[in-house]
Amino acid sequence: MRRVVITGMGCVTPLGTKVEELWQNLQRGASGVGYTTLFDASNFPTKISAEVRNWTIADVGEDPERWRYQGRHTHFAVGAAKQAVSDAGVLDQAIDPTRFGVYLGCGEGQQDFGRFTKMMLAAMEDGDQLDMVKFTQTGLREMHPISELEQEPNMPAGHLASLFDAQGPNSNCLTACAASSQAIGEATEIIRRGEADVMLSGGAHSMIHPFGVTGFNLLTALSTNNEHPTKASRPFDMHRDGFVLGEGASMVVLEEYERAKARGATIYGELTGYGSTADAFRITDTHPEGRGAISCIKMALQDAKLNGDQIHYINAHGTSTAVNDRVESLAIKQAFGAQAYKIPVSSTKSMTGHLIAAAGATEAIICLLALRDQVLPPTTNYETPDPDCDLDYIPNEARPAKCQHALSNSFGFGGQNITLIMSKV
Repeated sequence: MRRVVITGMGCVTPLGTKVEELWQNLQRGASGVGYTTLFDASNFPTKISAEVRNWTIADVGEDPERWRYQGRHTHFAVGAAKQAVSDAGVLDQAIDPTRFGVYLGCGEGQQDFGRFTKMMLAAMEDGDQLDMVKFTQTGLREMHPISELEQEPNMPAGHLASLFDAQGPNSNCLTACAASSQAIGEATEIIRRGEADVMLSGGAHSMIHPFGVTGFNLLTALSTNNEHPTKASRPFDMHRDGFVLGEGASMVVLEEYERAKARGATIYGELTGYGSTADAFRITDTHPEGRGAISCIKMALQDAKLNGDQIHYINAHGTSTAVNDRVESLAIKQAFGAQAYKIPVSSTKSMTGHLIAAAGATEAIICLLALRDQVLPPTTNYETPDPDCDLDYIPNEARPAKCQHALSNSFGFGGQNITLIMSKV
């Protein structure tokens, strides 16, 4: 089985639109959360989010006019991917384009809320009955075909393939909050099997729009701590009340080890472990005994050929919801036994918010930076311990520490569980 290493990283997130900016902000415990500006959220239960601010696709040298019909998540994907590919230098030397692929975990495109509203108002203007003729006529007049096409989740992967002439395997998976972690795991398997030599992988998502916020509010999954936005995301804290919705993209370049070494590439780490399971339980609830998460962690450890005492840091899924944090803590204890109390754990969603499909790739990059600098990022806003969450959550301040192997958990709605393990080379 061929070894797979990471040679490039890029990101566009609420806490930084470049990797080093993100890392510095994480180490100092900054927050990317504020009041929502992308739409009028004043009448919503949740008025806060983690938006990408003060960034456009022009910041990575792209002409905004070329991307005028693409949604925010595609812009973020292009920005993160251009950073990652440039960082890797993978195109500086000859590469067989059929051996260069793309595997993303991207969400659906920007929902066309304004135009859908116009269509509904036109269809209902003569009474309570829906006039489908007027609905359709208004849609044909108001909607743009390219904008509608861009709502398909596979579109960013296609755009990136075209941008970099990546003619190899091209896929997108959408497994909610686990999507980009799963994409990285599956891209790793493609290289391991010998079907490609280089893969661009990661994810992008933006659900900060009326449909997205309404859905999560109806599920009572979002924090309503509107008075203190930067304090709202508080994973593992007794007083947590839900996650903070974020947006953005993160990308990595995965490369076969011998190829990377031969060209003298900077190697940030090796993807040594990948686990993927399903709870097979409920759509929005994790299994109360954490069975899927436990087996996922164990699978990744087995894949990496590591024992529990060899993991030096866990980047938790840590959403700041009552159920997730309790069950994840339980799963870590069940998977690692007594060793769980000796492993530092943190949730960087306390600072970035929850980037949904892009969360896992962002947290994989954070693990790689922890390996590089031997610094573990904190869980901010951790003030009141919860008896059900009794691990070492690196409260509020970054911690210098030996780190040879880092593990990252991603658990998605629908019961999808992904664990990645990254190791120093």
